[in-house]
Amino acid sequence: MKNGAFNPEVILEAIPEPAAILSTEYEILATNAAYRRSYKPQGAVVGRTCFDVSHGYQVPCDQAGEACPLKRCRETGQRQRVLHLHNTPQGEEHVDVEMAPLEDDRQQLIGFLEVMHQVKAARAHVSDHEGLVGRAPAFTQMLSLVHRAAPSEITVLLLGESGTGKELVARALHDSSPRAGSPFVTVECSGLSEGLFESELFGHERGAFTGAVSRKKGLVEAVRGGTLFLDEIGEIPLSLQVKLLRLIETGTFRPVGSVELQHADFRLVCATHCNLKQMVEEGHFRQDLYYRISAFPVPLPPLRERPTDLPLLSAALLKRLPGGDTVELADDTLAQLSAYAFPGNIRELRNVLERGILLADGGVILPQHLPAEVTQSRRSGADLTIDSGLDQVPLMPLEQLESAYLASVVRRFGGERRALARQLGVSERTLYRKLKP
Repeated sequence: MKNGAFNPEVILEAIPEPAAILSTEYEILATNAAYRRSYKPQGAVVGRTCFDVSHGYQVPCDQAGEACPLKRCRETGQRQRVLHLHNTPQGEEHVDVEMAPLEDDRQQLIGFLEVMHQVKAARAHVSDHEGLVGRAPAFTQMLSLVHRAAPSEITVLLLGESGTGKELVARALHDSSPRAGSPFVTVECSGLSEGLFESELFGHERGAFTGAVSRKKGLVEAVRGGTLFLDEIGEIPLSLQVKLLRLIETGTFRPVGSVELQHADFRLVCATHCNLKQMVEEGHFRQDLYYRISAFPVPLPPLRERPTDLPLLSAALLKRLPGGDTVELADDTLAQLSAYAFPGNIRELRNVLERGILLADGGVILPQHLPAEVTQSRRSGADLTIDSGLDQVPLMPLEQLESAYLASVVRRFGGERRALARQLGVSERTLYRKLKP
C-alpha cells in the first residue's frame, strides 16, 4: 500500500518468474524484480509497451507476424500461453508467455497479468549449452509441446526421421522435469533379441541361464525415479511388445530367473521413425501398446523444414565439434549447404562439418571441402530468384512493382520474416512497413 492505494508490485513479487501488469493498450504498468533483472538492463520498462521491451517492435506482435497472447486473451477472456523469442541481455531467448485477464469488481477488463516462463531446454543463439538449438517456426512449435509436457508424468512419443535429434529432445524433456535429478536411461530397441531384451530391461538372477554367473541389475531398476527412453520402439518384435505393455500397465516387472515382482518407478519417453499407425493396421504393432505410448505425440521437424536454422545449427555444431571452434564456414559454403535437402538431417550436417574441419587447413570450410552429394544437389524451390522474362512486365509505378514483388516473395519463402528481411537486405521493421497494406 502507498498512501492507501493498492500497489500491484507487492502481488507481483510473490511470483518467482518475470511478471508484469499491462494495460489494455499494451503499456507496462508494473513489474516484479525478476522482470527488471531480465529486461531493465535495456533501460526503464514501466511506461513502455510490452512488444517494444520484449521484441523491439513498434507495433503489437500480431501486426509483426507473430501470435499475440494479449490480443487473444482480450478476445476470449481466457488465459493464454504462447512461445515467443524475447530480447534479453543474454541475447534472444525462448520464453513461454502466459497472459491472464484482470477484471474489476464489475467484471470489466482493466488489464492483463503477463508471466514469462523461461524455456531452458533450448537456445536461440550459439552458446556453451549442449542441448537443443533453433528458432525456426517448426522448431518453436516442437519446443512448445516439449515445454508443456516436461513438468508432467505423461508418456511422450517422439516422431521424426532419423537424425532429427530424438534423443536430445528426450533428454530435454527429462532435464526440464521434476525427475531431472534422477537417471536418464536410453534403451536402443532395434536389434534386441527376446532373451537379450528381457535381460537388459528387467535384469537377471545368478544362474538364470548359461553364462549368468552373477546377478545383473536391469535398466528398469537402474532408472528408478528417472526417465526411461525407448529409442526406435517400432523395432520391437511383436513377441516382446506384450511384455513391455505389461510393464507399462502394471508398473511391475520380474527379473529373469526370479519369482519376485519388483515395482518400477520411471517416466516413459519413446521415439520412432516408423509410422506406428500403419504398423498397427498391418498387424506389426500392438494397438493396445500404441495407445499406451502415444498419449502425447511430438513431431520433430526434419532439417529441410528448418532452413532458417541452418546457419545457427552449423555455428553451434562447429563450436561443439573437436577443432571446430577455430573453423568457420565460407559464405558460398553456407549457400551450398542451404541448397541441400539433408536426408540424414542434423546427424548428416554434423558429419559434413566434421569432414570440413579436417579438410579446412586455412580455418575456413570451402565448397570443395563438402561431399559431392551436397555440392551437386539443389533443394527445389528454396532459392529466392527473380523470374526470367522481366521484359514482359507491363509498365507500372516502381512502388506498385515493389509491392507485387514482395507479395510474390512472401508467398514463396517458407522461413521467418526476420530471415527474409536479411536476404532482401532490409531491416525487419522496414519489411513489415513495406508489406503493410
